[in-house]
Amino acid sequence: MAIYVIVEGKNDRSKLRRLLAPEISILCTFGTLNSNKLEALRKQIKDGEVYLFMDNDASGRRIRGVLRDVFPDASHIYTRRGYAGVEGTPDEYIIAQLEKAGLEEYIIYPEPQLFNSPIL
Repeated sequence: MAIYVIVEGKNDRSKLRRLLAPEISILCTFGTLNSNKLEALRKQIKDGEVYLFMDNDASGRRIRGVLRDVFPDASHIYTRRGYAGVEGTPDEYIIAQLEKAGLEEYIIYPEPQLFNSPIL
């Protein structure tokens, strides 16, 4: 079954694209949801598995509400209030939320950063 993550904008998509395997489709609403856009999303997704990952602001909550009606079986992924949207959320937090949503097999974990520490 195909898996889709719906986000608001292209920067959100770019952020997630680095962290999710290519077989996960990341779709954007671009902040606008009219009946044509909703119908196009519905046709593209068909009976795929849907995850909604919106910003934790008024606009994100509004978009999530509309998409919840269109995709009532969708899983919800949340960013923390105070982060600058999905694109401004630290990778570690996004990874934790993707794991919580059950997507760990599709996560591309970043290489650990090596620090210049003295050799003991």
